[in-house]
Parts: sequence; C-alpha cells; structure tokens
Amino acid sequence: MNNFPEHIKALTEGRSVCILGFGREGRSTYSVLKKHCSPSCIAIADLNHVDREAAGVSDDVELICGDAYQECLDRFDIVFKSPGIVLETSPSDLKCTVTSETQVFFEVFREQVIGITGTKGKSTVTSMIYHILKEAGLDAYIAGNIGIPVFDIAEKLTADSIVVCELSCHQLEYMTVSPATAIFLNLYEEHLDHYGTMEKYYDAKKNIYLHQQKHDTLLINSEIAPESSPAYVYTISSTDPKADIFVSEGRITRPGEEYAIPTDNIRLLGIHNHYNIAVAHFITTFYVSESQFTSALCTFDPLAHRLEYFGTFKGIRWYDDSISTACATAIEALKSVPEPGTVLIGGMDRGIDYTPLVAFIARSDVNVICMEASGKRVFDMLLSAELKDETRIHYVSHLPEAVKLASEITPEGKSCVLSPAAASYGIFKNFEERGDVFKSLVKAL
Repeated sequence: MNNFPEHIKALTEGRSVCILGFGREGRSTYSVLKKHCSPSCIAIADLNHVDREAAGVSDDVELICGDAYQECLDRFDIVFKSPGIVLETSPSDLKCTVTSETQVFFEVFREQVIGITGTKGKSTVTSMIYHILKEAGLDAYIAGNIGIPVFDIAEKLTADSIVVCELSCHQLEYMTVSPATAIFLNLYEEHLDHYGTMEKYYDAKKNIYLHQQKHDTLLINSEIAPESSPAYVYTISSTDPKADIFVSEGRITRPGEEYAIPTDNIRLLGIHNHYNIAVAHFITTFYVSESQFTSALCTFDPLAHRLEYFGTFKGIRWYDDSISTACATAIEALKSVPEPGTVLIGGMDRGIDYTPLVAFIARSDVNVICMEASGKRVFDMLLSAELKDETRIHYVSHLPEAVKLASEITPEGKSCVLSPAAASYGIFKNFEERGDVFKSLVKAL
C-alpha cells in the first residue's frame, strides 16, 4: 500500500507551510499540497517574481518575492526548501522546521530507493541503472537531481517499485534519512563557493549513508569509505586492487567472479566510464541476471554533454563534455577522446585547485584554449610552468572566440573537446545550455 498521501497529509495538517523556491521542485510540492493536504495556510517564497496566473497558484496562497524572501521563514511551521536555495540562516537558528521533498519522500520510501551521489558520474550511473532495470522488465522509476522531482512519482509507486534517485549535495545537506541502497561514487573539489571548504562539502554528501540502518547496502569509492557503518559496506576502485570491486583494463573483479566489459559493443566513451559500469554491474546483480545486464548495457545511450561526439566539421571531430566542472573530468576527457588536438577550458571561477590539470597539460602536446575567469587562471599557471611550446596555449574571452580559434588551430583528423573544468553559472543558465551553445557554434562554422 502506498501511504505517501496519508504521510504528507499528517505532516502538514493544520500547520502553516512555506514553499521556499518555486522552480520545478517547488511547483511539484505545491501540486501535492493542494491535492492531498489541509494546512492552515500555504505561502510561496522566491527571490524571483512568481506569476500567479501562469503558475496556476490560487488566490489564497501568499506570494513573498524579492531580496527579502527568506526573512519570512519563522512565520511558518514547516518550510519545504528547494535544492537550489541556499539558506541565509542555518536551520538550527530557525524556529520553523526545514524539510524538503527528498526528506519527506525518503521517510516513506527509503527501503525502495537506490540513491546515487558523488561529484562526477551521478547522472550517468543513475540513468544506466534505471535503463538496465527497465530493460529487465522491473517496475523502476528515475527521479531526483536528474530533473524529475520525487513527488512527481510518489503516487505511482507500489510495493514492488524500485526508485533510482540521483542526489546532489544540496539535496543531501540537511537530510536525516538515508536510502537503503546508497552509492557514493567519488569526491572532488566542487561547490566551494557555497561550502567554503572540502570538509563541509563532504559533510553534506555523507548524509547519503550516515543515517543508514542494519542490513542496508553502501557501495563507496575506497578512498572515502567510512571506518564503520551499520550497513553492508562494499568498496570500489579503479586504482586500488584491494577494493571489494576493482575495475581495470575493461575487467570488473570481485571475490569469486570476474566480468569482462563488452567494450566493442557499448556506446559509452572513456575508461572512466568503466568505473561507472562496474558500479551499475554490482548494484543491478541484486535484481537481474548477467546476460540481462550485458544486453541492456549495450543499448544504453550516453547522456548529452558527457563526452558526446556530435560530428565532424572542417575535418575535426568535436566532443561536448560541458558537464566537466573539475580537473579530473577534463583530464579523463583528454585521455578518452581519440587523437586529442585541442581542449577548451574555463568558466566560472569557484576557487578550485587547477594544479593537477596544469601538470597534465604541461606533459601533453594538446592545444589549450582558455576562456572566462577560471580559464585566465589556468592560462597564467600554464605560462608559469615549464612548457616546451608555449605557442599552443591561448586565451580568449568567451566561448564563440574559443570555437573560432579551435577551428583554425586543430589539425585535420584530430579531436577538439569542450571540457571546461569549471561551472557555467553567471555565463550560461547551466551546463546544458553551455553545451548546446557550443554545438550550435561548431555547426555554424
């Protein structure tokens, strides 16, 4: 029996509720509250203007918009915070109860959730696991940071449903419930503009497993595995042969068994994706046979903007890796694309340490086109390094100039990849828009 409607009704009955942030998730929350609940009142608070008529918000709902939109929170009993909202006041200093769609959803369905977090690879692993389960005929759903609010699927679930849920650090930050099956892929420097330190960023991510219970399952990169946990803990690595699951040279090894990745028949590019496949292989073996896994893996299409080959123009192979916001992903891109000739780097400067990327580039012979604020920092670091050929290092202001220059300096038959190792915010709406603009600029050459 699906008791989600009863749970959220009991949670909000006769209480004042504020929806903080009215994007996709806020609208999903509003829809559920209006359908199932009887709070004493509902308010919507957002930095941006909310068009009541266009958004379908009834006249009895208070709208609180503008720079002071968070000053109202203690007027309410419960605040549903959207992941994109950064709280100006810590929940511990507020009188109201701060919750979220993810928190309430997990309170009901945690036993049926496979939760995935990590700095990189979340969307690929989430989509891959979901694809494999669906291809095997199971009642699987995908939701979370992948772009589908969990409340959108809550009423559809049965006792046999499996929810594959991508979880960002912002969704996990204040969570007090963990999924029964948790996956923690990796940890790199990211979101330091919000968290300030890696420790605080890591603390937010840890909530994917901190509240797990006995007999739960945690699959985690061996470098960040906890010293103790009530769950069954399995480590995974592509560098540590002592990990419970070790992936190397296209083979996944675990005690008593080995699986050869069908590298010639899959559409995923890059050795780093072998790690993602190993994660999906381990988790889905609880649900499907090896033959079902292999068959589904070979029909899995990579997600857009993730080392996506989208054509050959002017004799150059072009790859969109706009998802890249860290040194490690840019390095993997250069290792993965065939015959790399040029890489485009740079975006919003979040203060991450670019030393590993600069060291890797210094040892290579690839052309580098830096752009935007972080690109200027990389450019300066490269010119300060000992390079055999400084003429391959370039700086331009923005993406259009970078694409034009790349078309001129990339040798015919080589590859050019946009792998920025930086966020897109302040320049583009998101990494998807950055990738789409990149592809349109290339196709217009």
